[in-house]
Amino acid sequence: MPTTTLSELVDELLSGTRPLPILSAGVPVLRRPALPYEGQLPADQLDRLLTAMRETMHSAPGVGLAAPQIGVPLRLAVIEDPAEVTAEVREARGRVPQPYRVLVNPRYEPVGDGRAAFFEGCLSIPGWQAVVDRPDRIRLRGQDETGRELDEEFTGWPARIVQHETDHLDGVLYLDLAETRSLSSAEAVSDYWSQPTPATAAHALGFPLPNATRAADDSGGTGATAP
Repeated sequence: MPTTTLSELVDELLSGTRPLPILSAGVPVLRRPALPYEGQLPADQLDRLLTAMRETMHSAPGVGLAAPQIGVPLRLAVIEDPAEVTAEVREARGRVPQPYRVLVNPRYEPVGDGRAAFFEGCLSIPGWQAVVDRPDRIRLRGQDETGRELDEEFTGWPARIVQHETDHLDGVLYLDLAETRSLSSAEAVSDYWSQPTPATAAHALGFPLPNATRAADDSGGTGATAP
């Protein structure tokens, strides 16, 4: 039985419809650790794949997309966030604009003990959101699309995006880390839980929050977003 190479898989994907189809939870590739990227694709093909991933991310719309979400089992992800949110949301969540970035073989580790919990969504789990408690500062290491080494710290919402997309490359979905009692339809989040932090939802639905998130809620404000 013939074996399809990664390059052939990507060629077939890029010859199909655009934006690229995004796989939903339950497809095995989303639950398997992706392969380290070690130059398996020619440079021009990698460029075309990343361009298609960026277009797909914008079209969804989303602020990040990992290669397994389009069926490519490689440790590649793209992120970009214009952060068009209110000042209250920006302050509570540390959500600031994140330029377009390519992450190759990313890995992260917490910096310090700070935690923050907010509603997250996922393009592979459409229509639902849940609160995820994550480190609020991380150190990212890996490469970019040119092979340049990355060693950077991220805080606030950009740190959440990096963690969410890197988790995809390890076969982890945000629901694996979520407060399950917070699971809410997108409609319910819009109708009930649009505050800058999930403190009101935590009280009503009965789940815990780290101290940092509870304190942030004292600043007030409105609006809700998810990676």
